[in-house]
Amino acid sequence: MKDLKKYSNKTKAAFILLIVMLIILLGNFNTLLNSKNVNKNINEIYNDRLVVAHYIFKYSKELHFIKADAEKMNLSDEIKKNEINHTLDIIHNIDDLYAKTVLTNKEKQYFDVFLSSCKEINNQVENKNWKQIAISSANALKTLESLSQIQIEEGKAKLASANAMYNKNNSLGQLQIALLIILGGITFYLLIVKKIKRNIKIPEPPSLN
Repeated sequence: MKDLKKYSNKTKAAFILLIVMLIILLGNFNTLLNSKNVNKNINEIYNDRLVVAHYIFKYSKELHFIKADAEKMNLSDEIKKNEINHTLDIIHNIDDLYAKTVLTNKEKQYFDVFLSSCKEINNQVENKNWKQIAISSANALKTLESLSQIQIEEGKAKLASANAMYNKNNSLGQLQIALLIILGGITFYLLIVKKIKRNIKIPEPPSLN
């Protein structure tokens, strides 16, 4: 009978251990999945937000040059044309890099508007319409401001998502630690404390005979 009770306690401990280990295994799987998503969000913040922000800055700098050249009164038309065309070549080189990044539908719409403004500038250079070039440059700069704001909003959303998954991983980690502590306590009780109780002999009352 004692061997049967001993086996029963060990069976209970093994069953509890199996359940807790299953919970921990599922928790670890979820943690790994969340970690993968966190890493993805961080990479997207860099590749599709910070890099794009750098391109927007370069766009803005070149457009300011074009606007300034178009408004200069002391430059000949030929010099203006050459300098603006050179700056447009730099902008077109950035176009290829920008287009390779991951853009949302909203970003694509604004980027298309920006490309249209640049195309208009390119056409106006041939006509030497410097006033219109200055206006088109200003419009393109406004579009870049909108694109920059979108980048900030998208970056905040990605960062918030990454932080939420980090907090979830942290909570799961604390839960797993708590389960291990509980498991240790239950196992100790089933295998040690009950065994000690069984080994304690209650003294028999003295005989009256």
